[in-house]
Amino acid sequence: MTDFVFPAIAIPSVEVVGSRQRFPVRRIFCVGRNYAEHAREMGGAPPEAPIFFTKPADAIVPNGASVPYPSRTSNLHHEVELVVAIGRAGRDIQLGHALEHVWGYAVGNDLTRRDQQAAAKKAGGPWDIAKGFDASAPISAIRRVSPDDPHSHVTRGRIWLQVNGEMRQESDVSEMIWKVPELIAELSVYFELRAGDLLYTGTPAGVGALQPGARIECGVEGLEVLRNTISS
Repeated sequence: MTDFVFPAIAIPSVEVVGSRQRFPVRRIFCVGRNYAEHAREMGGAPPEAPIFFTKPADAIVPNGASVPYPSRTSNLHHEVELVVAIGRAGRDIQLGHALEHVWGYAVGNDLTRRDQQAAAKKAGGPWDIAKGFDASAPISAIRRVSPDDPHSHVTRGRIWLQVNGEMRQESDVSEMIWKVPELIAELSVYFELRAGDLLYTGTPAGVGALQPGARIECGVEGLEVLRNTISS
């Protein structure tokens, strides 16, 4: 038994649909500007290659929980996303085998300090403070794919987000510029993917500000609806 100098931090984990087992989270990877309309609303053309960034694993927020409004921002934004849960390790994964590494899918909300992100872009700095803050990665329970059913993978379907009952974002997963297999193949060139990794795949147009007290509902067709509130 390892003797730590203080009690080890619990492993972050996510609920699994229809199971008492939980999915342990190793790393969280995210993709920026993966819907053309969102790229344009952010003031630029769609990028020529996927833009990857990360969040800490303990930024996970479970479905139904309250999210504290983060410090040092006055422009907290919502970004609904399809999340891919990786269940098999791999490096330099071939495109045709990428889906073999997918364990399941969930709905995520890539919360963003938009003012901090804009400042970082202007200065040519990293996005860590804008994207990787505490409680910045709400996520629904993961729906496991069926190894024998290729149709259990999410390749299309409505993706949407409402704030206080008002529709803010609405598109289709098929509108992603880089699809799930392409993202996995490209990401695995930079990092060795392992079981427990999560991949937030990008958000459609319609991102906007959240205020304390906001009730957020978002979903992807066929997956559990994600519901969270913003506290002060």
